[in-house]
Amino acid sequence: MGKIEFDFNQIPDLPAFYRRFADQFALGEGFGANLDALWDTVTGGIRLPVEIEFINLNARRKRRFGAIILLFEEAEEELEGQLRFNIRETATR
Repeated sequence: MGKIEFDFNQIPDLPAFYRRFADQFALGEGFGANLDALWDTVTGGIRLPVEIEFINLNARRKRRFGAIILLFEEAEEELEGQLRFNIRETATR
């Protein structure tokens, strides 16, 4: 199982997350950079199994990226063990 980390000290906003996601999974210019495209890609367009870890999240960042976090939690359930999703939190800054 491969592991991909997203360091939120390096991801300031949603567009930056989508760019980093597209880069990590070599999706190219055609990736839609929205929640629907992210769902479609995570549940059917990336190589599985995979572990995805969000690191350096604090309370403020968790609110900013809440919809994406929920999407990955739901995808983890949907994919029944083919996707593992973890969050490594940091203290609020």
